[in-house]
Amino acid sequence: MVRYAMVIDTRSCIGCGACIAACDLENDTAWREGKRRTHVPEFFFGEFPNVTRMFVPRLCMHCEDPPCVSVCPTGASYVNEQGVVLVNHDLCIGCKYCIIACPYNARYVDHRIRSVDKCTFCFDNRVAKGLDPACVETCVGHVRIFGDLDDPNSEVHKLVASGTAVPLRPDLGTKPKVFYVRRSVQV
Repeated sequence: MVRYAMVIDTRSCIGCGACIAACDLENDTAWREGKRRTHVPEFFFGEFPNVTRMFVPRLCMHCEDPPCVSVCPTGASYVNEQGVVLVNHDLCIGCKYCIIACPYNARYVDHRIRSVDKCTFCFDNRVAKGLDPACVETCVGHVRIFGDLDDPNSEVHKLVASGTAVPLRPDLGTKPKVFYVRRSVQV
């Protein structure tokens, strides 16, 4: 069985926004005001004149122990067989429990479809067809790497197994399947 995961190499991200544009186009989310399935916040470290700028792409962490799923009263939020956290929009009643429960701030209400929405790793429209998520395919810097976490030959597996890629906030106990290669900040 495949267990999908993503590695994000923050050392290479230049904040170009191609991943955001690809996601918006692939998932018809560009119309939203500030609500997106993925975003790329920038951070500054240090003091002038020794300032470092860093981009950290963010999306749903597709946790193995997702608090958003356990609080959903209708079963609309669920984890599929490949470990991707999804939302059944037909079952979602918009109670927002999952939004509150998500420690990564990865969910939002899509008023157009009257349901909660989030990153799906482009599961239905791309990954199930053997393609990479739109954000991965579009990234010119090879910042986003997608693959099977359990396949010892996948780049994702190698980066995580070596400890080069680590989860964001492992202290939360959610066991996220989005991992980050950290950039050392020198100021």
